[in-house]
Amino acid sequence: MRIFDFDSAIVRTPGRSVVDGIRSDPRAVPDYDAILKEHPAYVAALAAAGVAVDTLPPLEAFPDSVFVEDPALVFGAGAILLRPGAPSRRGERDAIRAALTRHFPRVLELEEGAHADGGDVLVTPDVVFVGLSQRTDAAGAAALLRHLETLGRKGRIVPTPRGVLHFKSAVSLLAEGTLLATPAMASGGPFAGFEVLLTPDGEEDAANALRVNDTVFVGAHFPRTRDLLAKAGYAVTPLPVREIGKLDAGLSCMSLRWHTLSQSP
Repeated sequence: MRIFDFDSAIVRTPGRSVVDGIRSDPRAVPDYDAILKEHPAYVAALAAAGVAVDTLPPLEAFPDSVFVEDPALVFGAGAILLRPGAPSRRGERDAIRAALTRHFPRVLELEEGAHADGGDVLVTPDVVFVGLSQRTDAAGAAALLRHLETLGRKGRIVPTPRGVLHFKSAVSLLAEGTLLATPAMASGGPFAGFEVLLTPDGEEDAANALRVNDTVFVGAHFPRTRDLLAKAGYAVTPLPVREIGKLDAGLSCMSLRWHTLSQSP
């Protein structure tokens, strides 16, 4: 089974408060109605790729709660409840706990005082990269590596380029030995042994692509990246994420994905 083979996912419907989510540009206010079109398109794409989707209800008290990948990390063998680095998001872990216990035989929890976001975690076949960032601190990364070992995964702590919110904002997995990355991430990244495709100039945000089974989700407004991947032999699913992108977010952060066949008996 390939590392990007998934048959199950958890997503959360955005609440009206999503327009108040954290963003680096306070002038870029997302449109709620537009997000309500983008999110169902994303869920439909998961389903079309062969994934059964568990859709959780909105959480108005937590504007960023649509980004379910940040408070948790999932594998077939178990899940890890993280502790988001942004104070306004720390209640999200308790809100998603019940869904994790419903789906996973084992749920580990990051300890108090350690902070890590799922957006800083890149899972590859041999190693799980954990990026230090504005949201993931050294204590959180170290604690996460211990939990990964418990689940039979090898982790490695790595730097995130200056000015990049999350590690996966600048890199994603395309195939078991191939990455899509920004030039800045590729030049300083710990990716020896990987083939790295570089995002075209002006489309650095496209680095947060998402491989799901036999297709790669890519932002529809990144035409040169779509062409790059198509020419490299990938089946590409373009998705509208322009409004969601105003919240410094992308494709990977809107779902938690796993394969049930890899769960422990």
